[in-house]
Amino acid sequence: MESKFVLMRCGDDLFCIAVESPAHAQALAERLREAGGCQEIVPGIDSVVVQFDPCAVSVSTLEKGIERILAEAPGPLAPTGEVLEIPVVYGGDAGPDLEALCARVGISRDEFIDLHTSLDYPVDMVGFTPGFAFIGGLDDRLRVPRRSEPRQHVPAGSIGIADGRTGLYAMASPGGWNIIGRTPRRLFDPGAADPFALKAGMRVRFRAVSAGESDA
Repeated sequence: MESKFVLMRCGDDLFCIAVESPAHAQALAERLREAGGCQEIVPGIDSVVVQFDPCAVSVSTLEKGIERILAEAPGPLAPTGEVLEIPVVYGGDAGPDLEALCARVGISRDEFIDLHTSLDYPVDMVGFTPGFAFIGGLDDRLRVPRRSEPRQHVPAGSIGIADGRTGLYAMASPGGWNIIGRTPRRLFDPGAADPFALKAGMRVRFRAVSAGESDA
């Protein structure tokens, strides 16, 4: 089936392209980067934002170039075979919302953890704060809305769920996700050449660990 893209001008130096899925967004962003001519290309869940320098390239030239790429209808980016394992301490101080969520959805704590650790999940996009990962594929039985009152401080490594997704906080920040646990894995290393552990297009699997277990 032909992929559907909608190209829109959304600022003096921005184009926005509506896409069908995060996998389509990642594939299109990759193809646009290969073509060059843009300052920044940011794939999202259902769109790709293209920033350019209007002093360096004319709007019409860039628009025609993007339209040529869209005409080739790049298919969704296929997942790699690599799965990054994320150890998680569920509940307690690490996951203060877990018990209330279990009561809300009508399952036990062990059932909740089994469901959350039973799948490989796609990283759909990274954004909101630096390194924050939006992870799709959450079981419908764990689908809950965001908290009515966001927290002012959510520690780095916290793992939350909301609206059918899991969110990973690479850095401490305010946030309204329901926090079910925390990972001892370092998701942000400012001294590394590539400081963030998670990127769009990756896959992750969660593994329950005890509070004393470190990320070896």
